[in-house]
Amino acid sequence: MPPNESFEIGADSPEKADVQELLAAHLRFANEHSPREDVHALDASGLLGPAISFFSIRVDGALLGVGAIKRIDGDHAELKSIHTAEQARGRGVGRAMVDYLIDLAVQRGFSRVSLETGSMEAFAPSRQLYEAAGFEVCAPFAGYGPSPNSTFMTLVL
Repeated sequence: MPPNESFEIGADSPEKADVQELLAAHLRFANEHSPREDVHALDASGLLGPAISFFSIRVDGALLGVGAIKRIDGDHAELKSIHTAEQARGRGVGRAMVDYLIDLAVQRGFSRVSLETGSMEAFAPSRQLYEAAGFEVCAPFAGYGPSPNSTFMTLVL
């Protein structure tokens, strides 16, 4: 991240036009690299559920990325829909969002956060990001079934 760049992370609406565009890109990527039955990315309507809190990351109002946290139960949350705009990759946007969501999970009293991402090469940067943040590969959770196309990861807080 450039030293003078200041990310603004906060609650946002998945119904905003610029957010919907980025979520559409996220879904296109997931569908391009995963078989249909293993696309677990949520669209805007899926991110409006009562168990989900949705956030964006911006600089001077420009949308750089999104992410969400979903309550699974009183101790366990799932990170969802983390996506960095293509033109913002390599600037620390994804790591800033992951760190923000982990801090939020701690504040909300969760003892564990988990996620599902693809196992294909296209998802290698995502897996590396999550590993760098302390996530470890785990078994499927919260109703996910085993799949060679999915990597499940968890972090004990």
